Amino acid sequence: MSTLTLLYPVHTLDNQLLLPAGTVFSTETLDALISSNRTTSYQYYSLLRHGSVKNDLLHSLGQPPYQAIFTDQKLIAAILNFMETVQIVLPALQSLDYFKKNDFYTYRHILMVFALSTLLAQDIASDYRNHILETASGPTHDFGKICVPPNLLKKASPLTYNERKLLEHHTIAGYVLLSYYHRDIRSFAARVARDHHEKKNGSGYPRGIPLEDLMVEIVAVSDIYDALVSSRPYRPISYDNRTALEEITMIAERNEISWEVLKTLVAFNRKAKPHSSECSISTEKRGAPPPGNVYGIITEEKNNPEDN
Repeated sequence: MSTLTLLYPVHTLDNQLLLPAGTVFSTETLDALISSNRTTSYQYYSLLRHGSVKNDLLHSLGQPPYQAIFTDQKLIAAILNFMETVQIVLPALQSLDYFKKNDFYTYRHILMVFALSTLLAQDIASDYRNHILETASGPTHDFGKICVPPNLLKKASPLTYNERKLLEHHTIAGYVLLSYYHRDIRSFAARVARDHHEKKNGSGYPRGIPLEDLMVEIVAVSDIYDALVSSRPYRPISYDNRTALEEITMIAERNEISWEVLKTLVAFNRKAKPHSSECSISTEKRGAPPPGNVYGIITEEKNNPEDN
């Protein structure tokens, strides 16, 4: 594990401080944290049987553009049956309740990324069932956002540099939290939380390393796709589906994601549902990003009047 210094604290949903800001983040640090938590027992529960999760997921699957992706009813039933067997550690389930109350964007996003990554993985990742059953990587990829203030997650105007860094903190925070609750720094769910914003060419964050794990990349692409086609606070309207796929194609052209995962996503978006190996990708760009999108724009910090 590369050594980082935490810019912000990592805390649990009930505000228990796990690691303060300024902590040198290393294997030794995490091992010590996990050792301090050996006596606590955490229960695991079914994700789709928790509260209204299943109904909320089914509702979102019936909305555009997902209703055109999830069209094979037998396949969808099989995926849902499989998803019902997924067991989630209780603090992660509680985070879903927290997001549903305080930031519905993130709540819905977590569910859709899980459903879409499960769909894509069954097509190209031979061991996806073991990964998902063992770690429930999809519905916990944004767990670390409990360490980001809800008003920042829902901010409609451009972020400042410090706000952007605090938002990016959710990757390391998720890794710490899931390592802590699973008592294992090698937990696949923890690695997904940490690495789902890394890129194949090493241009991502938090560590800027090449992304090489296929399952993590599937979650990463699902994360990007849902962020583009869904309602978000930082733009008035969503990307249309064609433009979203073109945006992700440009990401593949920059070698930030693999063509294999892109082809799988595009194949499920096509009416005939060809296998990804038979899916050709057009490099023609005819779509237009929605107006008023402030994602990625960094604004200057406003001076505090008390400092003048």
